[in-house]
Amino acid sequence: MCGIIGILGQTVVVDRLLEGLSRLEYRGYDSAGVAVLTNNGPAMRRSVGKLTSLRDEVARYPLEGKVGIGHTRWATHGAPTQVNAHPHRSGQVSVVHNGIIENYAEIRAELEADGWVFQSETDTEVVASQCDQFLHQGDEPQDAVRKTLRKLEGAYALSFLFDGAPDQMIVARLGSPLVIGYGPAAADGSFELFVGSDAVALAPFTSQISYLEDGDMAVLSPGRVLIEDENGMEVVREITEIHTEDMSVDKGPYQHFMAKEIHEQPDSLRRALLGLVDHHSCKLKPFLEEIDFAGVDRVLLVACGTAHYACHIAKYWLEDFAGLPVEVEIASEFRYRNVALSGREIAIFVSQSGETADTLAALNHLRNRVAHRVAVVNVPTSSIAREAEHIVEIQAGPEIGVASTKAFTGQLICLAALAVKAGLQRGTVSQADEQNLLSNLTMLPRQITEILALDGAIQAVAKDLVDAGDVLFLGRGVMYPLALEAALKLKEISYIHAEGYAAGELKHGPIALIDQSVPVVVFAPSDEHFEKLVSNGKEVAARGGRLIWVTDPKGASKLKDVEGSVLKVPEAWDAWAPIAHAVVAQLIAYHVAVLKGTDVDQPRNLAKSVTVE
Repeated sequence: MCGIIGILGQTVVVDRLLEGLSRLEYRGYDSAGVAVLTNNGPAMRRSVGKLTSLRDEVARYPLEGKVGIGHTRWATHGAPTQVNAHPHRSGQVSVVHNGIIENYAEIRAELEADGWVFQSETDTEVVASQCDQFLHQGDEPQDAVRKTLRKLEGAYALSFLFDGAPDQMIVARLGSPLVIGYGPAAADGSFELFVGSDAVALAPFTSQISYLEDGDMAVLSPGRVLIEDENGMEVVREITEIHTEDMSVDKGPYQHFMAKEIHEQPDSLRRALLGLVDHHSCKLKPFLEEIDFAGVDRVLLVACGTAHYACHIAKYWLEDFAGLPVEVEIASEFRYRNVALSGREIAIFVSQSGETADTLAALNHLRNRVAHRVAVVNVPTSSIAREAEHIVEIQAGPEIGVASTKAFTGQLICLAALAVKAGLQRGTVSQADEQNLLSNLTMLPRQITEILALDGAIQAVAKDLVDAGDVLFLGRGVMYPLALEAALKLKEISYIHAEGYAAGELKHGPIALIDQSVPVVVFAPSDEHFEKLVSNGKEVAARGGRLIWVTDPKGASKLKDVEGSVLKVPEAWDAWAPIAHAVVAQLIAYHVAVLKGTDVDQPRNLAKSVTVE
């Protein structure tokens, strides 16, 4: 959620700190700050709101220094105020922190009893103060950090600076991601070092990075990185090459990243399909060959938010194609339940960032308790990908907009391929079925291109929703989870209250909400549920509800005598219709948000990468 950047440089670093923070804006934040060690001692600048406020503050009060740390904060402990913004200082110590220190109140009380005075409401200031106390007791910085980490309970990614030590930075992680970047070597063999919450933040500065593991602490000095694991043993973490050209955060010709990412979906889905399907034979390529779906009892699908709705859709596919029992689990609830396990389950964890704290915790909770743990992720070097035994990469590329778009459809493509694979292995999908399923799946990029061409018609739908206080989305069968996702999208970026329902449930309570002020969007492909959906729509119309039908040409021809407006989209094969209709849902939400003037890419209170539970 929060973002960290740190630079141990050979030239002035403040401009690069700000550039790194700008690349972390997509994670979501409400304040930002930087701290550097100057020739005149430590200096810090912090501000509330967008990064432009911090840039203005630095312009008014410039900073010089070759080592510094920066942070974008998403408030957890304490309101988004300047005093609660990071970095935090106590005595000789400056700190930035992602995560939550669960026992901070206990540590704070101990320190206050010893005379420490706190300026903020944050758990992070406690970390700085505890470390400073150890320094006062005579410890060197490395020992002070090590002792501090032993006292902390919870999750953290931390970066420490120490007054009078301009050639040192100490970092550590537990539960929150942290990467180290290595700059090119100078003539004397020294090189700059970079620290970031993710590789995107470091892409302008280096292509050589290493990922810290849980429990690691690293001491950075010019030309040297010393890493210790959780047992205090010196370790080496592999340095890998990142493809910086794939980490563009440019909007191109679009007003918002979300618009760009919606329109990138034909290409992002082609990339995902290229790794999964042989287009010439319409057969699956070999992947996850170590997994035998025929030898398991059931599938667990575990995720949060939009990824959770992708799992709901996949449940229909896996049960239909493979005859496997499937349970969809909310990651934040899963490990707090006494789930009955046989050890013959496949657990699939779905996450765009691969750093979702709840999903990562559920993944670790099932270590050695299920037959296989599979990660469906967009970042193959992420914590979830590295912890799982098997990964399927969705190939969406960087997704900067907080509201997930191309990652969602990419997740669906990968889960669809997994469902076909499961059916083949269990003998419930024949070779002819496989070719039919996959030939229709590979048509989706073209169909989505046609949907994107309907942008004007979808804007007209948005105009009908922009003044609504409440919106309902309906679907049946595999379109029901899409109704849930469509409602989430609208809530996320337009702040309009919206709910998704299985259309058959309407008469069991939600129909009480229907009147002429409540628009009802119905996802109605011409499948086996179409006639029942029409009946549900008539129930809405009879109570004055404003109906908007999203259907294909065949369905539109049957709606001529039914009340409401019709948005006609290309026909997609029944099972894959949610993938195509998802783009409609995204565009509706996007245009409503634009008309309302909300912050489309960084909606209030939300973060892209949710790295705290």
